Amino acid sequence: MSSSDGGAEQPWNRQRLRSTNERLLLDRLRTGGVASRAQLARETGLSKPTVSSALAFLEQAGLVREAGLRTPERGRVAVLYAPDASAGYALGIDIGRAWLRVALADLDGTVVARADVRNRARTSAAMADLVVATSHQVVADSGVAPAKVAHAVVGTPGVYDEAQRRVRYAQHLPGWGRAGLFDRMRDELGVPLAVHNDANLAALGEYTFGVGAGSRLFVYVMIGTGLGMGVVSEGRLFTGAHGAAGEIGYLPWAGPGHHKPDTPDTLEGAVAADAVVQAARELGMSGPLTAKDVFAAARAGDVAAVAAVRQEGERLAHTVAAVAAVLDPDLVVLGGGVGHSADLLLSTVRDTLRALTPLRPKVAPSTLGEDAVVLGAVATALGTARDVVFEQRSALT
Repeated sequence: MSSSDGGAEQPWNRQRLRSTNERLLLDRLRTGGVASRAQLARETGLSKPTVSSALAFLEQAGLVREAGLRTPERGRVAVLYAPDASAGYALGIDIGRAWLRVALADLDGTVVARADVRNRARTSAAMADLVVATSHQVVADSGVAPAKVAHAVVGTPGVYDEAQRRVRYAQHLPGWGRAGLFDRMRDELGVPLAVHNDANLAALGEYTFGVGAGSRLFVYVMIGTGLGMGVVSEGRLFTGAHGAAGEIGYLPWAGPGHHKPDTPDTLEGAVAADAVVQAARELGMSGPLTAKDVFAAARAGDVAAVAAVRQEGERLAHTVAAVAAVLDPDLVVLGGGVGHSADLLLSTVRDTLRALTPLRPKVAPSTLGEDAVVLGAVATALGTARDVVFEQRSALT
């Protein structure tokens, strides 16, 4: 290579190295907390002049800020640096049959505004309108300039088919599988938007903010109107070849009583909220009933409700046994609407599991409750938002 060729490549190499150093320091500040120049040099192996130059650039770009002083017993006072969390924002959206939840978070993951509204939409178009209007309202309430929202993530039942631009398998949201629906929302929001399965996002939410933290391989089972599952391995979501990993509601049900007439033939039919209500009715409860009503009655000692809840626990144990045989998780988290009453289910699940299989992962309730999906959406959106903001700010400086 001639010297002229080397000279042509040098500025590009220098720029790439500078960008790598800046990102290294920014990531260290985000994960390790405030630090001084000297501390950053020690921990990253970069020279002090390199650290000083990179911090000056990051500060000019609005990506880091001074965060106080450290006064040692001897030596000079050191300036401390931290990421500027207000450099950008991420939007998390949870679309459920009963509720729509929207949260806006800064780059530290702190939620600065949110809204939980009843989903009274009768059509998919009305639901899309509700998502857009609520998201705009959340951003307006936060006082954040809309241009600073770098990325949005939507959690929805079913599986988003990127090639077809539509959701599949969202049977509890009529019309939700229409092609182009999310493209329209993306255009009207004016924010880059990604779509993910709600159980997958709940799993990531529980891993990032809840009981799944530090787990090597954990499974989140979402039991509500439907039945879904998210799998997080080594901190990463496992979605399968076509995004449908965890669609356990479609598994055939072959548990106790499956030969009886009118017994559900899928796991979702046997375990989801309607199954709890059906069991309670068969055992003698009457009147308007929801799964929430059945669990409330069981807490009060109603014999039929207690028996229906016990049946739910036994069927959940069969679900966990199947999952344990295939995935060998160290933790199974029960979440969703029915999962909120996991305290009534756990002893039956554990006792039945001991009788079913020698494979017995730890089973625990969700600690995030109804916030699991929206916080998982925020966590996922943040990953992209941080990259986008860094690239945008770097290009402008």
